[in-house]
Amino acid sequence: MIDLHTHSLLSDGSLIPAELVRRAVMHNYSAIAITDHVDFTNIEFVLDSIRKTSFLEDEWEIQVLTGVEITHVPPGKIAVLADKARSLGADIIVVHGETVVEPVAPGTNDAALRADIDILAHPGIITPDEAELARKNSIALEITARAGHNRTNGHVARIASEIGCALVVDTDTHAPEDLITDEMAFKIAVGAGLDDRSALAATRTNPMRLVESRSRE
Repeated sequence: MIDLHTHSLLSDGSLIPAELVRRAVMHNYSAIAITDHVDFTNIEFVLDSIRKTSFLEDEWEIQVLTGVEITHVPPGKIAVLADKARSLGADIIVVHGETVVEPVAPGTNDAALRADIDILAHPGIITPDEAELARKNSIALEITARAGHNRTNGHVARIASEIGCALVVDTDTHAPEDLITDEMAFKIAVGAGLDDRSALAATRTNPMRLVESRSRE
């Protein structure tokens, strides 16, 4: 299992990073990105703290990536904050997309897909034009395991398949029970409407490609 969207108590998760990673190991994760919520007020603190989790890789067979989820930032400021995150060493940059269960500012999806990010999380009722931006800019769209946000998984999978942009399955973990196995991730992808080949790409090929590309930088 490769999970590129999780949270610790550095934002609104319930676990310190070490316990989050340890529990991921017990679910047979090969890689995890800790992507706590950030805006301009806390990005330095969060990235500096998550970067220190690299010591866990020496003890357990798991790759730990330093990440952020840019959350409820005005669309006009997303690109600036994404650039700042990258300059501060973020391996994985996620943007909190226009989920139907939160009051995300309209235009967030479009702004995120024009910025230097890796994943647009739970993008809600994403449009074909937005999906085309994702494809053009090599940004993955997320199929999420998280309750509420997952209400539009089927729509996201359909639009992404029509346009030909990459999908990844993530958990958006906030608590221990949110972590899943690779088998469950595959079922979530199929449940969103993907065929077996596309589900395999969303759960293995595409996440691995992201991990490898960011590890080389």
